[in-house]
Amino acid sequence: MSDVARYEYFLFLLLVILALERLARRLALPPAAAFILGGTGLALLPGTPELTLDPDLVMVVFLPPLLMSSAWFTAWHEFRRNLRGILALAVGTTLFTTLAVGVAARLAVPSLPWAVCFTLGAIVSPPDAVAAEAAMERLSLPGRLTSLLLGESLLNDATGLVLFRFALAAALTGLFDPMAAVGAFCLVSVGGVAIGAVLGWGGLWLIRRLRDSDLVITATVLLAAASYIGADRLHVSGVLATVTTGLILGWNQHADFSASTRVRGLAFWKVMVFLLQSVLFILIGLSLRGVLHRLAGTTDLLHHLVIPIAAILGTMIVSRFVWLFGADAVRAVLRRWWPRHFAAPSLPETIIMGWSGMRGVVTLAAALSLPESLPGRDLALCCAFAAILVTVLLQGITLEPLVRALNVTDDDAATTQANENVAWVRMAEAQLRAVEQASRRPDGTERHPRLLEQYRYRLRVTRDYAHDMSAHRPEEIAHYEAVLAAIRAARAEILALYRQGQLHDHVLREMEQDLDMQEIAAEGRL
Repeated sequence: MSDVARYEYFLFLLLVILALERLARRLALPPAAAFILGGTGLALLPGTPELTLDPDLVMVVFLPPLLMSSAWFTAWHEFRRNLRGILALAVGTTLFTTLAVGVAARLAVPSLPWAVCFTLGAIVSPPDAVAAEAAMERLSLPGRLTSLLLGESLLNDATGLVLFRFALAAALTGLFDPMAAVGAFCLVSVGGVAIGAVLGWGGLWLIRRLRDSDLVITATVLLAAASYIGADRLHVSGVLATVTTGLILGWNQHADFSASTRVRGLAFWKVMVFLLQSVLFILIGLSLRGVLHRLAGTTDLLHHLVIPIAAILGTMIVSRFVWLFGADAVRAVLRRWWPRHFAAPSLPETIIMGWSGMRGVVTLAAALSLPESLPGRDLALCCAFAAILVTVLLQGITLEPLVRALNVTDDDAATTQANENVAWVRMAEAQLRAVEQASRRPDGTERHPRLLEQYRYRLRVTRDYAHDMSAHRPEEIAHYEAVLAAIRAARAEILALYRQGQLHDHVLREMEQDLDMQEIAAEGRL
């Protein structure tokens, strides 16, 4: 296939993505499941070119921007408050699953060396950040639960990749030193965080001096790639480096980025993440053709592949529940002595966490990077692909009904609403004080009486709304509907002037941007 043909095929995939996204919304399916099914369907069509994925290229292209976006929009306070639980999941669950799957693989295929079995365990052990984020955005879960799941997905890729590296080295050389592995794991983790911190704060220093929104947004994309590639070249964790950079930028963007940069950056990253996620899951589905070709000459598929894969996937799913329930039991015991430091275990939340272990890009890339000469490579590839299919399709589709059945809701919604009301009042008070100070002349008269009246009215309405939201809501809706009507009239008027040749393009864009900002603000209040 020529380069032009590859580009045309990529454009075709974008068209398929639009159709699958629309279909997923109609059928209330998780988009990731629809994309994988669509890619699998394309792979099975006659004439579809066989797709060969370079695992290193997949990791470099897809992982840095997706990790950066997830870290950027992480709820920082929730992340920090639940960091202990996140680390227990990201390290403990991944390590326990690797060991459990390694034992299961050895029992299912006794001819496989132990090191290869644990390599297989490391491949399928880490849940995927992309799949987790795609699933979480459709659900309304308690803040703590969402923070734990998304935080785990950000950090566990580093654990899984480090375990994979050591297990593969042991499989190829026959040598393994547990103490050296633990030391190297700590070095890789701390080094990744350090590289990410340096690039995050350094990038922030540079961004503060860039006035143009386009340059700032471009700099954030480059920082994501630089964090991952730089850390990887220094043989430390690129995942942790990228996550650390994203957390630093996300925490400081509210003060150091202009309003225009935030609005445009949010739109840019939203579209970029959608395209990357969609293409990634389509590619996972398309890679099925290569797996099927490798299996064409395999005899006795039932005993050589089906039964071992079923045992490995069953162990992968069950081991996550075992770790979570075991952690709940330990927490319940510790809670007796330190009730303030340990939250009470919740059976519904633990079940949801156990059922949220979707696999994705890291699992596929790790399996594809296995050397051709490694024993059991075909089994590892099939297990990786099956793990992605089963978790994304089965768990991804059934997660939302499971949440409804267990009646797990965001119990903090009322508190969040109360805090939001207080924040609106405090903001209105601060604005009024600033306007009063700017409006008052030395002789006591007002420089901006109409502006002052406007902010006094805004504060009064905000206080009334915070006291009784339902009473003021109809008036608020009517107010912003009138504002939107005024915006539509203004937009029609300037477009008419533009089409008559009485308005320059530059002036139109400026006026249109002002109306867009007003419209976004008004629609956000409806």
